[in-house]
Amino acid sequence: MQNNILIIDDDIELCQLLKKCVEKESLTADFAHTGTDGLSRLAQESYHLIVLDVMLPGIDGFQVLSKIREMSTVPVLMLTARIASVDKVNGLRSGADDYLTKPFDVEEFIARVLSLIRRYTTLNNSLSEEPKQLSFQNLTIDLDTRIVYIGNGQVELHPKEFDIFCYLAKNQGRILTKQQIYEEIWQEPYAYDDNNIMGYISKLRKQIEPDTNKPVYIQTVKGVGYRFSREV
Repeated sequence: MQNNILIIDDDIELCQLLKKCVEKESLTADFAHTGTDGLSRLAQESYHLIVLDVMLPGIDGFQVLSKIREMSTVPVLMLTARIASVDKVNGLRSGADDYLTKPFDVEEFIARVLSLIRRYTTLNNSLSEEPKQLSFQNLTIDLDTRIVYIGNGQVELHPKEFDIFCYLAKNQGRILTKQQIYEEIWQEPYAYDDNNIMGYISKLRKQIEPDTNKPVYIQTVKGVGYRFSREV
């Protein structure tokens, strides 16, 4: 499978140039010309790298970066026409993995892109061995017995409920759309039956959440889908 990157930059000509460059390295690239569009794409697709411009219309690159880090650990290479070191420091402290100042050498851009993807892929492969359990505050999911332990008690979930809960937990902090959840759990094309997934989430919350009106573990992201809280 080809590595896919997302370029978030309002410079259309630059996006086209970078696309041609990365395609020579057997990479594929999608575009977004605003931060809002970029975040929407990231919520719906998986990427191996984000190339993010600081100077964007609407919400700027630093704000976009903050939102990205709420949903994903994907590496981010920031681009900017600014040269002030404080901008570089702010970007790196906010979660950027690398930084390039415009104008930049295309060969250097490609080298950094490949390095970040290689590092990300290597890390993911090293973590690919399936753990026997997932542990959070006051909650443990045993993947062998398929039992959820909450405090001193335990909950045996319906198979689909358990699969959905595990999928959310394994992607802690990442927003998952209803389509992503459906296709992962049911292993078939999305049937556009939101009520089915909402029903399972409702049943899960009744068994897992201390207060279903204020979910601790399964958070609803309005208009998008669900997320397993980063705070547990």
